[in-house]
Amino acid sequence: MPREPGRYTSTAVGSFVRGANIFGNSNGTAASMAPLAHLAICQTCSADGCFESDILAALDAAIEDGIDVISISFGLSAMAFDEDYIRGIFVSWSARNRGPFHTTLSNEAPWILTVCASTIDKNLRATAILGNRMELNGESSFQTKGLPLGQLPLVYPGMNASDFGANYCLPESLNSTYVKRKVVLCTVDSTPTKTERGRTVKNASGVAIILMNMEHEGFTTSADAHVILATNVNYEDGLKIIAYVNSTSIPIATIVFKGTIMGDQNAPTVASFSSKGPSYVSRGILKLDIIGPGVNILAAWPNSIENNANTKNNFNIISGTSVSSPHLSGHVNPTRVSDPGLVYDIEPHDYIPYLCGLNYTSREVTKIFLHRVNCSAESRIPEGQLNYPSFANGIQPSHQRFTRTVTNVGENNESYQVEAVLPQGFDIFVNPRTLNFLRLNKKLTYEVTFRRSGNPGNTSVSQGYIIWKSSKLSVRSPIAACEL
Repeated sequence: MPREPGRYTSTAVGSFVRGANIFGNSNGTAASMAPLAHLAICQTCSADGCFESDILAALDAAIEDGIDVISISFGLSAMAFDEDYIRGIFVSWSARNRGPFHTTLSNEAPWILTVCASTIDKNLRATAILGNRMELNGESSFQTKGLPLGQLPLVYPGMNASDFGANYCLPESLNSTYVKRKVVLCTVDSTPTKTERGRTVKNASGVAIILMNMEHEGFTTSADAHVILATNVNYEDGLKIIAYVNSTSIPIATIVFKGTIMGDQNAPTVASFSSKGPSYVSRGILKLDIIGPGVNILAAWPNSIENNANTKNNFNIISGTSVSSPHLSGHVNPTRVSDPGLVYDIEPHDYIPYLCGLNYTSREVTKIFLHRVNCSAESRIPEGQLNYPSFANGIQPSHQRFTRTVTNVGENNESYQVEAVLPQGFDIFVNPRTLNFLRLNKKLTYEVTFRRSGNPGNTSVSQGYIIWKSSKLSVRSPIAACEL
């Protein structure tokens, strides 16, 4: 767990809290994913960092406590699998916040659920209204009824091309005479934070700030608790504001706060900051595994964001894959799961031919399994042949074949037919095309063959999936063809 575990454990395990909100927004009853579960909290990180010895000691302590699920909300650099070990316990681990760039994830062992962050269908809306009546929706958790003087002069310090830091609204680039009693447009960068950017504008006597995403941040906006009237708009809308500023001699703007808006039709989408695959350590395994809520999540906080010492309503809006991971941890009940129809079983011993096939030494595999393994006496499989519920296919090879075994956990006498959505530039052949299960827990094997049918285009990744469908259920396995 991180140094302040309440931020994330309140998402996985926590009591119901009525009237949870931030500045009156996102108001309601807060509920964790598993409110009746018990917690075993181990601190692994401190102000000095996260050390491997502390992490391993915490995992050992958790195992001794008899836990069923481990939730880990920090990211380490991609590391070899022999730095890990297998004990048959479900592990949900955040993927890191190094997106949107490829091959940036960590915690990518196939026995770990690697979780990335997604948006949710809720916005704390703060709309920028320009002098040309264009309305651009952004977000902020600090909201009032609007600017006290209506529309005010709008300035963009980035118009000063001679000052590199001007568009970022750095303290040395802001002139109080230039921004006083004005709305200031600033480009967002990783440092300083968005709230610090707002504090800089406030200190320079600005009235409000419009924070514009950088191109790589795309459409992922933040509902931060600002110290000034503010809104964070996406990159495309930021370009529209710059174009407006350039189109008139007297640009003006205001910010209108609309509170909590439900029903975002685009959600869930993968957050721009969330780390991306493919796996660095094992390219034949498709990672990430799953997305979970991780953008603008209302979560417990150690102190009042509103600087109110007399309130117990200590909540904040936070984002990150560290928030996503406990959502998935709390959703797992080891004694009862929903009916998935078919499952791709992998027993711990199934990882031995996989790891030996990756050319790990007997000593390294022994370290992972905590018992003696002799790779020279074990069978070996290509990494893509691990019985994983997805397929990572290389763009360059013209022909690849995979074998998978599924177990029927649905009903007796169940029949599944296969359908496929092809990755661009590939044909897919599945054999057999029908799986007939006469009883529960029956296992059947099928083969999937990928053949190049043309040029995958200008992209380095081509995606598709296969679906096994019965009369009641469908089981989907994603496919990613990429430059391995």
